[in-house]
Amino acid sequence: MIQKFTVDQLARMIDHTFVKAYATQADMTKLCEEAKKYHFAMVAINSGQTAFCHNLLKDTDIHTGAAIGFPLGQTTIESKTFEAKDALENGADEIDYQLNITAVKAKDWDYVQSEMQQITNLTHSYNKVCKVILETCYLEKSEIQKICEIACEVKIDFVKTSTGFGSDGAKIEDIKLMKETVQEFIHVKASGGIRDAETFKEMVSYGASRIGTSAGVSIIEEFKQEAQHNNGFITIDMHI
Repeated sequence: MIQKFTVDQLARMIDHTFVKAYATQADMTKLCEEAKKYHFAMVAINSGQTAFCHNLLKDTDIHTGAAIGFPLGQTTIESKTFEAKDALENGADEIDYQLNITAVKAKDWDYVQSEMQQITNLTHSYNKVCKVILETCYLEKSEIQKICEIACEVKIDFVKTSTGFGSDGAKIEDIKLMKETVQEFIHVKASGGIRDAETFKEMVSYGASRIGTSAGVSIIEEFKQEAQHNNGFITIDMHI
């Protein structure tokens, strides 16, 4: 099925990302200015930058997104909930937390669910959006599916592929599996290694409704060029 999108509709799928350790206030200012110029959905940042970016974006509809337990997820539930609460108090509109892969590999599904439930409940108590990062490059297909099933039970808002710090990023086969598992109940975010318009479209075609990327500006510029030759629209051959 062919679906048409405006450039703005595609821009509103982008989480504009800068999570490097060497991020400066100038980097954060540039990130937020680009987000405003291109009308991205969110800026994705490390949680320590939350208040600064929230202040820059406070008069816009662009969200401030804080990465929690990032990028390894190897902290306690208590640590992650404290960090998430701090970010929410400082103006975060969305929480992207890295789950504990050690617990996944141990098949300690009660722990995985408890962690997800506590962080989701906390985030939802502020009426904000919560995403769980799977880091799919380290997971078996059965583990991805089980986490997505837990996500449906918990009613988190998004399942997300990657931090961008793992051994690999978003893969179509993982997006497809995640979307088939969560169906219409939860959104899917693709992140990690998405640097051009064609890859962006492929991720969307298999079910991603949010794209995390540091290349959002160049991607949207590609889409603008395409739209000029297609009556203002971008066409995507949807597989869902």
